[in-house]
Amino acid sequence: MYELGAAFSDVEVDAGTNVLIEGPPMSGKRALGFRILEAGARNGEGSIFVTTKDNADRVAEDFAELAGDIDPTVGIVDCVTKQQGMGSTTESELVRYASSPVDLTGIGIELSELLRALYQKRGLTRNRILLHSLSTLLMYSDLQTVFRFLHVFTGRVQSADALGVFVIDSSAHDEQTVSTLKQLFDGIVTVREDDGGDFEGRLMGVDGGTDWRSL
Repeated sequence: MYELGAAFSDVEVDAGTNVLIEGPPMSGKRALGFRILEAGARNGEGSIFVTTKDNADRVAEDFAELAGDIDPTVGIVDCVTKQQGMGSTTESELVRYASSPVDLTGIGIELSELLRALYQKRGLTRNRILLHSLSTLLMYSDLQTVFRFLHVFTGRVQSADALGVFVIDSSAHDEQTVSTLKQLFDGIVTVREDDGGDFEGRLMGVDGGTDWRSL
């Protein structure tokens, strides 16, 4: 079982579960995803980030700042740096580069390599994977292509007994697009602004779901 971080500390989900975080821009969706992975890192689990918005250095720095006193094992698939032509793209055991967010085949290959490295070389059988963000993928590829990619990706999470966390900017897409992608996920976390201008979230689909709660 995996628990879902401080905001949903009363929730546990089975290994192989895939969760989608949906909400408007600037609502803390990325931070929520980071906190879910940080909770696992504190228990000695591996953390894998597939990033389509920030480069590997930025992701590593932000996660290290959040993790604070622990030294997490972090793998990153960077889909940004090669496309922008900025910064080093020297690969290492735990930092891999896809050519761009449109290179869905490459992203899948690099994810598999990271999972293999964490298992075979680090002995980690429990890993959490964050893909931020599906909205970027949808900017470069059509819905059908992204759906097929995610069908394989979520299947890989299941076969690895990992926890998959995916982020989407719900306001950037029509309702049909978001509804179509939701079919691939076991649980949905919806984030919205409350009456006081803060953000709250609700989990649906796994472990009985939750009521709205402050994030």
